[in-house]
Amino acid sequence: MSVITVNLISGRTIQQGVSMEGGKEKDKYRLACGIIEIDEADFKRLGIMKNTNVKVTSEFGDVVVKAIGATQGPHPGIAFIPMGPWANKVTSTETYSTGMPTFKGVPVTIEAAPGEKVMNSVELVRAYCFGDN
Repeated sequence: MSVITVNLISGRTIQQGVSMEGGKEKDKYRLACGIIEIDEADFKRLGIMKNTNVKVTSEFGDVVVKAIGATQGPHPGIAFIPMGPWANKVTSTETYSTGMPTFKGVPVTIEAAPGEKVMNSVELVRAYCFGDN
């Protein structure tokens, strides 16, 4: 298995919005937002199958998410994480006075992390904001 570098974007999805309304602490929210969509070509470059947990790392942090097939594309070299705490872990907090971070164009590395868990939103906040593990 390899490590690849891709350009990460984030945004809202229907699944993210619906699951958020049901409760951010619910498993449905993790399943909708604790994912990264990557292109078929990038799965091949990584040497992994769909639904493998991967570690996504940027200069801002890292997070474990489930790799799924891209719903748009093909766009090799571009990955997508829905807006939420998982995307927040690897994007800048800088808002450039707009009140909204830039969720587009973040260089990240992706590597297989089959033994690591995709945390739910509560676990993620506790682990990364309060140092609880």
